[in-house]
Amino acid sequence: MDVRGKTALITGGGTGIGRACALKLSALGANVAVNYSRSAAEAEVLAAEISAAGGRAVAVKADVSKDAEVKAMAARVESEFGSIDILINNAGRTHFVDLADLDSIEESQWDEIFGTNVKGTFLTTRACAPMLKKAGGCVVSVASIAGISGKGSSLPYAVSKGAIITMTKSLARSLAPAVRVNAVAPGIVNTRWVAGKGGHVSRMSDGTLLGRVAEAEDVAEAILGLVLHGDFITGQTVVVDGGYCL
Repeated sequence: MDVRGKTALITGGGTGIGRACALKLSALGANVAVNYSRSAAEAEVLAAEISAAGGRAVAVKADVSKDAEVKAMAARVESEFGSIDILINNAGRTHFVDLADLDSIEESQWDEIFGTNVKGTFLTTRACAPMLKKAGGCVVSVASIAGISGKGSSLPYAVSKGAIITMTKSLARSLAPAVRVNAVAPGIVNTRWVAGKGGHVSRMSDGTLLGRVAEAEDVAEAILGLVLHGDFITGQTVVVDGGYCL
């Protein structure tokens, strides 16, 4: 896909992987809508940074777990740029709970994690689907190797990421042939999510064949690979873990 003049909506786009995707897509000539729920300052700074560099960007607030807010966000982006050609479902939530400590998992944690990670991915894709179909666009969702291995920051998080991998297959069927739907499954990524959690980082990265944890840019490159060069790829999940799962 030639992204020049195309519009990308990136949920959770103000920081980490979302930010890296926004900068890379803008540099290639795409318009960028940076969604945020709580990271208002970061999203606004990013949009301003892109605009100052000669690109087009807007920060759009929406809680992706709320259908009305998601629909309003999609309408706002369409009004601003005229289309949505690329959707990157990057918004995510977790709580850190030891996998063996089942009694410490609270019902509210299930609701929060699934609301953002699973329901949010579905609601955003559904709201954007008419524009994506019209454009012959693509969707890339951010899953995790936790959804493959069952390990991760918590049991609900791992299960939610497994659900995204399954949803990717289902949505690929639902939106074919007009829209390609894929996912990436990163290992540990060096973002603010894991700041100060050295033990968790070590548990989830020791033995990685490439000898380091991923940076946000590593995952963004995989996402862009699916957007730019994956014209005959759909329903797939690309693992980006430096060989940790081998």
